Amino acid sequence: MFFKVAISSLITIATSIYFLYYLPPFPHKPYYHSLFTSDSLSDNESISNHLYTLTRRPHIAGSEANAEAAAYVLSTLSSYSIQSHIASYHTALTYPESRSLVLTRPSPDPPVRFSLEQEIYEGDPYAEPASQVEPTFHAYAKSGTAVGPVVFANYGRVEDYAVLKQMGVNISGSVVLARYGKIYRGDIVENAYAAGAIGVLIFTDRKDYGGGGAAEEKWFPDGKWMPPSGVQVGSVYGGAGDPTTPGWPSSEGCERISDEEVEKSGDVPLIPSLPISWADGDVIIRTVGGEVGIGDDWQGGKDSPVYRVGPGPGVVNLTYKGKQVISKIDNVVGIIEGAEEPDRFVILGNHRDAWTFGAVDPNSGTACLLEVAERMYKLQKKGWKPRRTIVFCNWDAEEYGLIGSTEWVEENRNMLGSKVVAYLNVDVAVGGPGFEASATPQLDGLLVHVAKLVTDPDNSSQTVYDSWVSSTNNPKMGRLGGGGSDYAAFVQHIGVPSADLSFGGGYPVYHSMYDDFTWMKKFGDPMFQRHVAVASLWGLVALKLADDELLPFNYHSYALELQKSAEELKDRALNKVVTLVPLLKSISEFEKAATKINDEREALIESKGWKSMWKDGHKIRELNDRLMMAERAFTDREGLSGRSWYKHLIYAPSKHDDYGSKSFPGIDDAIEKAKSINTTESWRSVQHEIWRVARVITQASLCLVGKLT
Repeated sequence: MFFKVAISSLITIATSIYFLYYLPPFPHKPYYHSLFTSDSLSDNESISNHLYTLTRRPHIAGSEANAEAAAYVLSTLSSYSIQSHIASYHTALTYPESRSLVLTRPSPDPPVRFSLEQEIYEGDPYAEPASQVEPTFHAYAKSGTAVGPVVFANYGRVEDYAVLKQMGVNISGSVVLARYGKIYRGDIVENAYAAGAIGVLIFTDRKDYGGGGAAEEKWFPDGKWMPPSGVQVGSVYGGAGDPTTPGWPSSEGCERISDEEVEKSGDVPLIPSLPISWADGDVIIRTVGGEVGIGDDWQGGKDSPVYRVGPGPGVVNLTYKGKQVISKIDNVVGIIEGAEEPDRFVILGNHRDAWTFGAVDPNSGTACLLEVAERMYKLQKKGWKPRRTIVFCNWDAEEYGLIGSTEWVEENRNMLGSKVVAYLNVDVAVGGPGFEASATPQLDGLLVHVAKLVTDPDNSSQTVYDSWVSSTNNPKMGRLGGGGSDYAAFVQHIGVPSADLSFGGGYPVYHSMYDDFTWMKKFGDPMFQRHVAVASLWGLVALKLADDELLPFNYHSYALELQKSAEELKDRALNKVVTLVPLLKSISEFEKAATKINDEREALIESKGWKSMWKDGHKIRELNDRLMMAERAFTDREGLSGRSWYKHLIYAPSKHDDYGSKSFPGIDDAIEKAKSINTTESWRSVQHEIWRVARVITQASLCLVGKLT
């Protein structure tokens, strides 16, 4: 018996050695990758059904309906044999208790009391559940009353207030009327407060969201544009994660800072605000006198009145009262464990919570997430196993301030920091035609490669890549410095290579009651082919990152991006005491390091072959670790000055626009301050920030090279 067992064991070992030594590991994986996008695996009807189910009721974070949506995602992932669970947190969310808006007009016109309601149209299939929609409000808005003359501040940007100052317009004691677009709504409120306003009204101007007033443009349900009563709600919180637990997870019974400390953080508004419709905004702006706004940028669309800046004579009385509640939120997490490197994670993330029905934002992405999971389940049934672990994350409370993803990252910071290969985000999967992508630069080449493998959903004779570059010679790649979605905690807090994918970009009924399944079915993606394309792109990027023996990262793209950003700094009229030499030198060294690791990678792929790659498995693992960890080196434990949660010194939001992406944000902040006060010390601060960035770039270079100094 002993000899039979021994011989059997020897045969097993010999067979294993043969397959490991003489055959490529998992030679079938390219086949499975090509199968992933085939018609036999993709299912636009299934995507449509998921979206319909997820959007039958409004499901704001903290609501029963959103908990039911989480249960649906959990059960769907579990039905695909994906090990799934819910990671819950108890977070401080706000809801409206009461609000009112009254306009006092010059005599003899009577006052106007606005209903502040979004109208249900005739034949609306969602008329009954629409009663469950929260009254229009701004999350984390300051409770209070503001009574004052109206000043029109265009889009509420810093440069708009500079124009008003040049015109001699007194903002102090006024209520600002600004329109959505250009910058984050929270920064509109913050900029108004800094200028001396006591309250803010933000309206969705017909010029931007209602078709511009063109006769041929119709609003929903007859066209895609925002109806007159449509209101874009949203958060005005300027931070990331639960405001009461800055830097640590919001577990039940955890430590929380006081309301006074939250206010001192500078992340919540200090004056009340309300979102209003373009119909209400039109009534108000007709009561504003004073000088005419300068240029077309300050005017409305066709049939709009002349936009004047005020102040008054129209006076508004704005009252808002909100309540803060510690609410339970649910992230859904599903895991397909890797067969060879289970301790390396590729994470796909999308949020689930919506201000109302959320057909576009975010549940087009949720439906695509479930489609990717189903296709991978079908691949597993055919024999595929990922090399590395694939994690599906469906976030909660993103709309309030990226809360679900931030709390999860803060709780799992050390494990994620050492094990995550990349994070792949899809928020709005489909808002219309046209592929858009943003990424940390080492993923540029991979996104281009995958875009060439997926058919354009709007033109089957070409690929997504072909349509992507149709207007330019190169694909337009965005960066991930803005705070607009759940990639923020991964890139800006812990330094994980990341990407964000979508079709269509902005859409007119954004964050309104009209973002429902009917709008998607009629205007966003009637045949759900764009959803299919997003799932194909998202899944293929994940498969390449999970299965490729050598990670498909190229840091040459990063070096070029750093050089470009440094060149832009030269045009910022820097003070003579400031030098860019340390930064330029560090970028030069980084480019050399990128070349070196690319050469190492190519040598392993082309020169040694699979037989030697198996022998040199430890070299592959070590090289992959350097590729994975280099992004971490761009972070600094102190974070940005005055914004310590943001650790990444290359990409973070602009200080005056959370949606805006800034390269070298610390340098940018310091330059703006120095230009304002123009002291020797302020320009020294600019130089200090240049040195800080140079040091993290040097650290990234050392990480890529992989040798001690």
